[in-house]
Amino acid sequence: MDANHHRPAASDGPARTQTGPDADGPSRPARLRAALASAWAAGPPRGPSRPEFWRSPLRGPWLTAVFGIALLLGVTVLFVTGLLSYAAYEPDLAAVNDQTPGKGLLGFYLFSWPTSPYWLYRVTQGVHVTLGVVLVPVLLAKLWSVIPKLFAWPPVRSPAQALERVSLLLLVGGAGFEFATGILNVQLHYVFPGSFYTLHFYGAWVFIGAFAVHVALRLRRAVRALRAGPRQPAPDSEEAAGLVSPAPAAPTISRRGALGMVGLGSLALLVVTAGQSIGGRFRRTAVLAPHGQEPDAGPNGFQINKTAASVGIRPSDTGPAWRLTVRGAGRQTDLTYARLLELPQNEALLPIACVEGWSTADQHWSGVRLTDLAALVGLGADTPQVLVESVQRGGSFSSVVLSGPQVRDPRSLLAVRVNGAVLSLDHGHPARVIVPGAPGVHNTKWVTRLTFGETS
Repeated sequence: MDANHHRPAASDGPARTQTGPDADGPSRPARLRAALASAWAAGPPRGPSRPEFWRSPLRGPWLTAVFGIALLLGVTVLFVTGLLSYAAYEPDLAAVNDQTPGKGLLGFYLFSWPTSPYWLYRVTQGVHVTLGVVLVPVLLAKLWSVIPKLFAWPPVRSPAQALERVSLLLLVGGAGFEFATGILNVQLHYVFPGSFYTLHFYGAWVFIGAFAVHVALRLRRAVRALRAGPRQPAPDSEEAAGLVSPAPAAPTISRRGALGMVGLGSLALLVVTAGQSIGGRFRRTAVLAPHGQEPDAGPNGFQINKTAASVGIRPSDTGPAWRLTVRGAGRQTDLTYARLLELPQNEALLPIACVEGWSTADQHWSGVRLTDLAALVGLGADTPQVLVESVQRGGSFSSVVLSGPQVRDPRSLLAVRVNGAVLSLDHGHPARVIVPGAPGVHNTKWVTRLTFGETS
């Protein structure tokens, strides 16, 4: 026998069990990679990831671009007017004004909100809310037009495409969140897991960040599609951008017809929404706005958001025992209602405008100027800011700080009458603040204390 021939395996001792990759074939990671490679090579799975699943003959780069440009313009106006609305609350003035503590750099643009023109907040917030509602059909149409892109296969082809898909996820989610919370706020339907102001503010920044990335990646292609017109490119061409169906169904409407239908939807929403911001007789056309909040048909018969009962106002809070405490410069004075009426009375024509988008027509207010009240505690012409406190026990905005310029405006009053009549209880009797250009919630009702020069 050959000396170099190996002995039988049995003579080498006990057999060893192999545990490496060669024992059971490829390792689990290797098998997973092989399965992924096989699935990738096989193409998209059945369902929405396959181009032929989407059969609408309308989808294409031109229609998507039209909706996209409309949203680009509309969302830009929405964002700017939203920032202005936030600035109107004077969040940097005092903690009681700041509904979004911890905003940091997101409040970089804040400025002191002016009192002139007195209708400024009424217009900016009216545009913000009305435009938001009007854009709903455009947003839905845009999402419909690009929905095949959400299921594109493969899900990720490159880092640039991964960035685009992440921005698209934040864009779609952010748009849905902002529009939904905004519309619920307009309807005074507060089902949020927190403050509307905080959620809407931070949601807006997430949305606008994703929106800016999306615009940067897609604007050039959208402009090219608009210039090319409504003709449909070949389904497999780069120009089609994955939007054109390779097996379209028979058309039942043209692309221009679809565009017109969306436009009519937005126009209808404009007609049934804008009246709440215009106010007066036009409010009757605002069928989608909350109704039943006009207390009566008399001088006090204009809209309110919160009633005296809803915030815990008791008869004793506004009856003969009511006192107005005025503090400042180390001094204090207490006024009865009768003494308040003896002070010089002034008048101002001002509306009430609220964050929900509704406004009243100009109401005829009369009362004591805030500067005259400050003079009772020795403050001169350079009247400082004032902390206004209410007797309300529930709800938000029971106190607010008004800036020096707001206090010094001669139209800023502690009002006791409106349209020739004593304030009703729901409108703030015995006294409420009215300030030109301020959001409605800063026109504090049921005032019991004014502290000049302090913020808390």
